[in-house]
Amino acid sequence: MNEIDKLEEQTFRYFKTKILILLLLLAGLIVAIHFYLKSQIKIEAPEIDLGRKVVVKLPEGRELQTFENLLIEDNGKLYYEGEFNTIDISDGVVVIQDWN
Repeated sequence: MNEIDKLEEQTFRYFKTKILILLLLLAGLIVAIHFYLKSQIKIEAPEIDLGRKVVVKLPEGRELQTFENLLIEDNGKLYYEGEFNTIDISDGVVVIQDWN
């Protein structure tokens, strides 16, 4: 091996090391940016006041545990308005009670 071959081999080895270090730095930078951006973006749902906890005793002997603000009175009738449906509970008796 002459001196030119040795010089080329050293240069190639140095070039590979330089590329490896640059790739590691780039990966570290991408990870750091990812965690930084993830900590900056926070989507929070608004706080909804549901009122006090109540129990509605239905005439069949069953109970409906709900919150006070989910009960709606319309034309003298009492309705439970859930997320997906509305139930007529006019015959029920509302008792304010903590139902943990």
